[in-house]
Amino acid sequence: MLAIVCPGQGSQKPGMLSQWLELENVRADLASDAQLAGADLVAHGTESDEETVRDTAVAQPLIVAASLISAQTLGVTAQQLAGASSRVIVAGHSVGEISAAAVAGSITRRDAFQLIGVRGTAMAEAASAHPTGMAAVLGGDESEVLAAIESAGLTPANVNGGGQIVAAGSHEAMEALAANPPSRARVMPLKVAGAFHTDYMASAREKLAAASQDIHAAPPVVPLLSNRDGTEVTDGQDMMSRIVDQVTRPVRWDLCMDTMKSRGVTGILELAPGGALVGLAKRGLRGVASLAVTSPEDLPAAQDFITEHTA
Repeated sequence: MLAIVCPGQGSQKPGMLSQWLELENVRADLASDAQLAGADLVAHGTESDEETVRDTAVAQPLIVAASLISAQTLGVTAQQLAGASSRVIVAGHSVGEISAAAVAGSITRRDAFQLIGVRGTAMAEAASAHPTGMAAVLGGDESEVLAAIESAGLTPANVNGGGQIVAAGSHEAMEALAANPPSRARVMPLKVAGAFHTDYMASAREKLAAASQDIHAAPPVVPLLSNRDGTEVTDGQDMMSRIVDQVTRPVRWDLCMDTMKSRGVTGILELAPGGALVGLAKRGLRGVASLAVTSPEDLPAAQDFITEHTA
């Protein structure tokens, strides 16, 4: 069984779309996507520097663009996956949940870019209101890590499994945690501009909720997991409400991986810009094969991987 997973913020990097633009029709598709997202995806995906692509309003549309371009190129779209629904499961981490909803057929590509345009801009605005951020706590005992995060006045915004929990909150609180990390753990700041998945993002949630009223979400055509609790979501409007609520609620990727394990997943394919979720799978789903799509050069191996794990 194959799990197709879509990465979240932090996976962006300068020039991440350059090679994809060499493929047929990609440039024209991105021009249309850019109008919906309110960001110049071609320029940001090829020319913008690291500081620019770190901007939440830029990073989120770029990540969704990369994931959906790679999905389209690989043929892992809702229409093409429908016949293999019993052998495929889809999930996305944080902003990747919008990409996953599109891959699974719950929303259209157009819907995805409309939503991500609002989400990215609104979260950037919310982040600018307070000096906040996120940091990964790697290693240590989970209960001790959670207690240390709470004691520092932070929120466990991502419980990722594989010995990784992401804390979010004020810069002062994160500095305090880094200065006094939990036993056998280290604290690593992340390349994000705000305390996502916390109450600091309340204004962004309200704006995304308003934008979601214009979206008709359908039942997914392939199993789609929610990163709220790792459960399969079968109702389109339920999926949409979870995407909205996720802005201020923790991401439980550990529970998504638990569901993948219980469903008998044998291979995890991470769409572009891949790498982070495969890294988590190697620690949290030991023995399960994985492959990350980082550029068009990975497409032949990814095609073979899909065939192997959907046979």
